[in-house]
Amino acid sequence: MPGKNKTTRDKERRDTAMLSKAMQDAINQQINAELSSAYLYLSMSAYCAATNRVGSAHWMRVQFQEEQSHAMKLFDYLNDRGGRAVLKAIAQPPAEFKSLLDVFRQVLEHEQEVTAKIHRLYALAVKENDYATQVMLQWFITEQIEEEKTTSEVIAQLKMIGDQGAAVLMLDRHLGMRGAEK
Repeated sequence: MPGKNKTTRDKERRDTAMLSKAMQDAINQQINAELSSAYLYLSMSAYCAATNRVGSAHWMRVQFQEEQSHAMKLFDYLNDRGGRAVLKAIAQPPAEFKSLLDVFRQVLEHEQEVTAKIHRLYALAVKENDYATQVMLQWFITEQIEEEKTTSEVIAQLKMIGDQGAAVLMLDRHLGMRGAEK
């Protein structure tokens, strides 16, 4: 747009935005939550690597990459709908954990919190009759079901094997075979 300054172009973009301010703000909050999740999983990966759980470290690193891709999915959606991403600070994640079971229990608790945030975001989209955002969020709802199920299965396996070193190593090796999300 030659001849128009950046402030004018930004105002025109906001004036024609297809998202309400409330929806744009909520999606921005979710972008922050996804990036915070990525940071948490990277910290968990570092812990697992430091405690010689290389398979679990890999699993957490894949999780880190997935969370980044989730943030970018929201980021791109926001831009596609005429909104603007506004990034905020990310809090420092914990660096120490009691055990591998503790790590996965915290993963499950965290994913349950993310699920609640996605549900609130979806409820806002319903309230605002924002059908496009409802459709986009269906993917996230399905993803959260998978996240909680997978983590619950790992927790159940860790509880079954307890402190049996060989069994823990076998599970860790299995977790290391996880591939990246497509």
